[in-house]
Amino acid sequence: MHDPRVLLDPATDAVRKLARRGYSLDLERLEKLLGGRNAAIQRGDESRAEANRLQKAVKGASPEERPALVEKARETKAAITLAEEEHKALEAQLTEYLLEIPNLPADELPDGASDEDAQEVRTWGEIPAVENPLDHVDLGEKLGILDLPRATKLSGPRFAVLKGRGAALERALARFFLDLHTEHHGYTEWSVPALVTRPTMTGTGQLPKFEQDLFRTEVADRELFLIPTAEVPLTNLHARETLAAEELPLAYTAQTPCFRSEAGSYGKDTRGLIRVHEFSKVELVRIVDPARAREELEVLLGHAEAVVQALGLAYRVVRLAAGDIGFSAEYTYDIEVWLPSQGRYREISSVSDFGTFQARRAGIRTKAKDGARGFAATLNGSGLPIGRTLVAVLEQGQQPDGSVRIPPALVPYTGFDTLTPA
Repeated sequence: MHDPRVLLDPATDAVRKLARRGYSLDLERLEKLLGGRNAAIQRGDESRAEANRLQKAVKGASPEERPALVEKARETKAAITLAEEEHKALEAQLTEYLLEIPNLPADELPDGASDEDAQEVRTWGEIPAVENPLDHVDLGEKLGILDLPRATKLSGPRFAVLKGRGAALERALARFFLDLHTEHHGYTEWSVPALVTRPTMTGTGQLPKFEQDLFRTEVADRELFLIPTAEVPLTNLHARETLAAEELPLAYTAQTPCFRSEAGSYGKDTRGLIRVHEFSKVELVRIVDPARAREELEVLLGHAEAVVQALGLAYRVVRLAAGDIGFSAEYTYDIEVWLPSQGRYREISSVSDFGTFQARRAGIRTKAKDGARGFAATLNGSGLPIGRTLVAVLEQGQQPDGSVRIPPALVPYTGFDTLTPA
């Protein structure tokens, strides 16, 4: 969430920046709400000061003067109540509007609003030469590890069932990711709930903007949301807390199920594991000093890339266009892995710098030894999603005889180095 005074400051150039991502900022509305709230606060303060003055005056007043002063005090008390009600109402309207405004995209990002406008930063690995490549669904079915019809029977479309060595491979990927991040990259592993409250979802920016994309539960008088990513609970672990600045950065990871309704996808990537309602993912979150946020973003990107490199998967890194980054992000890299069946790179991880945007929403503050206070910066990235990584492993590892070679780094976790047709 933004500081409204910053948005109204001409030096921020908020209207131009937000227009790059397709958002029209109503400065007049913002100024009216902020001015009205501040005026209500001032009226309340002035009335309270007058009430204090009248209270003293009543005590020292003569019997003749007291009735008029008491009446005036009663009127002042009513004015205080009215000012407080106006303040509360305008504060709620201002907050509601601010929660709708996305983060300001960094000027370094290219213009554009689609993945075609992204800038390629680098490529890694050799694109495998696969003659007549099968996609991961055909491969999974031939290998006997993927059963989509039974998933549909259980839960409806856009769910998946993995069995046998497919389930073992899924488990191996998660263990490998977590071991790499905790033992080599310095992340603390957490086990966190998959159901969270509305304030928790609001803190990281999923609400109120994207409620249609979330799975919501309601039992008795309790409302909870299924998380779309572990970014939500990991970041909000420190909601409404003040962190010692010298303890930053904090680096957290977790493997969780992730749930997304994918509203509005209209059939895009609905075959197989690329775009499903439920999937597993290892998430990386860093809470850092805002002055070091962009440097920390490069660190985080390196950690996500290290996973793809360890698996020997060909990929590229792209810098997303200003109109294609997430609601809470100000700068985003995507890691895109090569899929032979599609003959192109597809996103496997997004790594984003949110600046202080999420911390302001969630109330994650910092305090330095010299007493200086502020808000933390937050970063997150996929490190990696299990399903999309499995897709890449199957497609890049497919062999002419129909088998799939397992990346050597995974063999100690799987106990096998090849998947063969059932």
